[in-house]
Amino acid sequence: MSRIPVYEPQLGGNVSAYVNECLSTGWISSRGQFISKFEDAFARYVGAEAATTVSNGTVAIHLALEALGIGPGDEVIVPSFTYIASVNTILQTGARPVFVDSLDATLQVDPVLVEAAITPRTKAIMVVHLYGHPCDMDAIVEICHRRGLLLVEDCAEAFGTRWKGQHVGTFGDAATFSFFGNKTITTGEGGMVLARDHGVMEKCRRLKSQGVSPTREYWHDMLAFNYRMTNIQAAIGLAQLELAEDFLQRKSKIAQYYALRFSGLPARTHVPVGDVTHSYWMCSLIVDQAEVRDSLRSHLSERNIETRPFFPMAHGMPHCQTDQVLPIGENLSARGINLPSYPGLTDEQLDHICGSVCEFFDHTAA
Repeated sequence: MSRIPVYEPQLGGNVSAYVNECLSTGWISSRGQFISKFEDAFARYVGAEAATTVSNGTVAIHLALEALGIGPGDEVIVPSFTYIASVNTILQTGARPVFVDSLDATLQVDPVLVEAAITPRTKAIMVVHLYGHPCDMDAIVEICHRRGLLLVEDCAEAFGTRWKGQHVGTFGDAATFSFFGNKTITTGEGGMVLARDHGVMEKCRRLKSQGVSPTREYWHDMLAFNYRMTNIQAAIGLAQLELAEDFLQRKSKIAQYYALRFSGLPARTHVPVGDVTHSYWMCSLIVDQAEVRDSLRSHLSERNIETRPFFPMAHGMPHCQTDQVLPIGENLSARGINLPSYPGLTDEQLDHICGSVCEFFDHTAA
């Protein structure tokens, strides 16, 4: 069997038609009808009032933090068990990330530890809906309201994820999404920013476009950035959004199949906990014993199955290292892998993946 990647974009539907329209009309840069169409359609899908496109998911977080006024002297509480972009963007504003541990059952940030980490310098809490499962938004929102803190949602991995029926990204003061090539809907590179306050949203739009004046041509009255998405990217995004429900339903079936096949193994899958919708950006397997994780990955690689390890803990990275011990996240990080998770996986490929995983554990037990 040919190699099965962890992820592969599904570029069907109207992708070619919309991109060709951009090419034929000449609207290939950051202006054109698909920008607003994609923004409006995305906002409707997640239940937000408005959204603004950006060039990638990392600058989406940076833009949101800047628009909220987070900067030097501020602290932002963030899980250490996350992709490094969540942390780098905090550092880029001049603020200080304050790392906290996660929950074993859900892999998401622990609200009790979040509250314990609040100091007089805390300006915001950043939650990361890791691998497609939502954080406990009831608890986090309550903390933010009671303590007067801003809430930022990193939804890079959580398109289609819901907490008690409400799409993530609509709880916070600002939220961000990624459309990288391995995301559930993709624009190749790209991202989206949501903001509850109209003024914050307008600031996002100005900051992403060189701080241009809304009333005077080529007049720039603030230090700003060029974080704009192209019309071609937005055209792809709109076509992807039209297929989103099909993608999400297929990914859910893939995750259910993995869970069924791996039942009884010395490992567990990342299942939804509580009244949530897990979007299964990545289907994960968490082995009971960390020492077998890399051997399992090697076994699967030999059978042409690509996997990826769980994210390393951010507080161990050289540029933001702390001496903290965060046992839950560290343990999860050492035990988890992401399996092939894209909706185009065939039943034959899934059977090969599951059979190979089971074969490994059969040999390990022998």
